[in-house]
Amino acid sequence: MDEARLSRLRGELTKARRKRDEWEAKVKDLERRYKEAENTCIHEMVHAASLSPEQLAELIRAASAGMIPGVAALQGETEYGSDDAGDSETEEEEKEDTEE
Repeated sequence: MDEARLSRLRGELTKARRKRDEWEAKVKDLERRYKEAENTCIHEMVHAASLSPEQLAELIRAASAGMIPGVAALQGETEYGSDDAGDSETEEEEKEDTEE
């Protein structure tokens, strides 16, 4: 390989690493903001229902045991939605990234 090609590849590698670091920081920030919004939503629901800590604990135990209708369907969901949500978009984005 000649020096010009190595130099070009080194530049592309540096640029790709910088982009990766920026995206990792963005993902981390979005995860933090999502969790914060989720916690706020949960807090507002608990406050609106006027539940005591003991009542909330009992409700969570009942839901975990499958004693509340409709909760069983939600147990298949992951932290950020259903298990298969967004998988195809991620694969498409990866294909686009490798084509560039």
